[in-house]
Amino acid sequence: MMTEDLLFAFGLTLMAGLATGIGSLLAFFTTTTNTKFLSFTLGFSAGVMIYVSMIEIFFKAQESLIAAMGEVSGNWLTVAGFFGGILLIALIDHLIPKQGNPHELKKVEDMDKTPKDPDLLKMGTFTAIAIAIHNFPEGIATFTSALQDPTLGIAIAVAIAIHNIPEGIAVSVPIYYATGSRKKAFKLSFLSGLAEPLGAAAAFLLLMPYLNDVMFGIIFAGVAGIMVFISLDELLPAAKKYDETHLPIYGVISGMAIMALSILLFI
Repeated sequence: MMTEDLLFAFGLTLMAGLATGIGSLLAFFTTTTNTKFLSFTLGFSAGVMIYVSMIEIFFKAQESLIAAMGEVSGNWLTVAGFFGGILLIALIDHLIPKQGNPHELKKVEDMDKTPKDPDLLKMGTFTAIAIAIHNFPEGIATFTSALQDPTLGIAIAVAIAIHNIPEGIAVSVPIYYATGSRKKAFKLSFLSGLAEPLGAAAAFLLLMPYLNDVMFGIIFAGVAGIMVFISLDELLPAAKKYDETHLPIYGVISGMAIMALSILLFI
């Protein structure tokens, strides 16, 4: 594996993870949340993830596993890896305490309401931990995808970065409530995003020595499952909460269309 490829994959993963900091920066430089724009972009991110998972990643995993293990075993392992990824991220989501679940939406304008409430410090800390736990497998997904296919890695990194922005807001708002400090809110939000490159580091240290067609296939199938679950369980419900019109589905279709076009252009 070339050093340049590894640095590129790490760089993409770092960019995606640190987008949580962008969510906090919005709280510094804006006074209200553009809910329509956020709804569309969350839908867009979901569209990218669903399309790339079901059209590209799943079939790359299937191709790799069939080549290594034969048609029957390869197909069964692909499906097992896909639902294994769903089970993993669903289990992580289930184990996160309710008060720290990152699905709880926050808006920028909430930061100026009743600051310095110490009772919310626990909630903000739980939220940061919850998002860090979510970001860890996403870091593995981005890193391994970028190593296998740089174009695919870029698409996944951009989609993850988009959905990390409102997660950054979700961390910064309760921390600001608790402390009255925008700096502390930004710092904790920024740090929660570092779980993404930590996931990449774990993939490099633990998985790289064993990377072959079978391992890549299993990881890719699992990544597809993780992406689909995140899209259906997090991104689309959040998009609908920010805007209950047809805007989220327009975002989904746009994300799918742009992802399809980008794949066609690079064939």
